Amino acid sequence: DKLFAGMWQFRRWPYFFRSGGPGSGLHVTHDGGQTWKRLSDRDGLPKGDLGRIGIAIARSNPAVVYANVEAQTSALVRSQDGGKSFQSVNDRPDVNPRPFYFCDLRVDPEWPMRVYSVDYEIRVSDDGGKNFRSLVRWDQIHGDHHALWIDPRNPNHFYVGNDGGVAVSNDRGETSRFVANLPLAQFYHVAVDDAVPYNVYGGLQ
Repeated sequence: DKLFAGMWQFRRWPYFFRSGGPGSGLHVTHDGGQTWKRLSDRDGLPKGDLGRIGIAIARSNPAVVYANVEAQTSALVRSQDGGKSFQSVNDRPDVNPRPFYFCDLRVDPEWPMRVYSVDYEIRVSDDGGKNFRSLVRWDQIHGDHHALWIDPRNPNHFYVGNDGGVAVSNDRGETSRFVANLPLAQFYHVAVDDAVPYNVYGGLQ
């Protein structure tokens, strides 16, 4: 019956974009969505208008909840009481790089203090988010990561989804292998020309 929802106010124009505003926020329900409470700086979130928010709950100890919050001063916050209150554990500029594009977290299913940041690289913290180190670097596999699935029965085994495809690790990310036999690619744009018959072009990563 307990759920968290991160709301994100976002608008992109051809010449500008805006991430964040009064429509963004972190909400919690304890009755399966019948009623919701919006959390605020009184609950430990950053002050002011918020932007994109990534949420992660520790499977081994659900009282531990993390949120990566875009704000004027973006911060990684952690709760020890199931999300009733949060404390900022890291507000360094690199804790939330390019938050409108990434801003996602995962927690190791067995170790509640081990947190993965899914961004340009896969970065990991073993002290609850206070310090991060590069784990899966952009020069090992394709960069710009947007998905991370960790095997709940064997956290050594996980898959990373990024702009170039999929990678797999069997040692909690210390080494990773790019899966090269899947025909995957990310198109940024498609266009056609005036030939008869016309040609379709795609810009790939």
